[in-house]
Amino acid sequence: MSTILIGTSGYSYTEWVGPVYPKGTKSEEFLFSYAQMFPTVELNFSYYRMPEAAQLALMHQGAPSLRFSIKAHQSLTHVIDSLHWREQATLFYRSLEPLLANEVLDAVLLQFPSSFHYEIDQRKYLDSLLRVLSPLPLAVEFRNSRWYNNRTLDSLRERQVSFVSLDLPQIQGNPPVMDVPTASLAYLRLHGRNKETWWGSDAASRYDYLYSDSELKALLERVLSLMVGSEKILVYFNNHRRGQAASNAKRLRELLDASGGGSCMSEKQALSIST
Repeated sequence: MSTILIGTSGYSYTEWVGPVYPKGTKSEEFLFSYAQMFPTVELNFSYYRMPEAAQLALMHQGAPSLRFSIKAHQSLTHVIDSLHWREQATLFYRSLEPLLANEVLDAVLLQFPSSFHYEIDQRKYLDSLLRVLSPLPLAVEFRNSRWYNNRTLDSLRERQVSFVSLDLPQIQGNPPVMDVPTASLAYLRLHGRNKETWWGSDAASRYDYLYSDSELKALLERVLSLMVGSEKILVYFNNHRRGQAASNAKRLRELLDASGGGSCMSEKQALSIST
């Protein structure tokens, strides 16, 4: 039995008031409103500023039904200080205690940039980081295609760390599509397919994309393929501009239910949207 949880990457977008949240919704009400629609959210503010335990405790209290994945702080993935990263890892780990204690933390996302190369120093660092964070449910996203090899996959399997599957424009500089479960948790991030604006533009333009129904049906096949060997599958849409991520997440759930794939889930209620 596999549990499939579908949500979005981030939720605190003021432009979602109207398209996603009811008009007049205040920023402090976003998370509660989001939790009425989706069972899980990928927090990404934690990349820009180190999260705090009190903050995450309040988020859980405000939306007790919601499950969380959380993106690791940039000091662990993008701006790595060889002398102080362990201190940063400890700070990050401690901040997650409220989510761990309430059993609502599904994954910690370690998203590495394309500049994180498949070289000995980076491989040693990743090994050390995974060891330090090993009690946590970990998922690793690589943007450099050289990490896409059997040695990487075997190493992640040994550590029961998830290899993050991606959907993004298939252009030079981006890694290939590869859906390979390496742990009981599978993780799929959908970034959109804006070939023209992927490089050299701001995030708003990069993620301004709406998946078509035919594209969502193809993505559904990828989700279903990940059920083999996976107990839980997390699916997050990151095409957040103008609420498109929420629209696509809802539609993918509808397609999943219509396909009959929902009958294989151990927690069907996790896919329902409250009305």
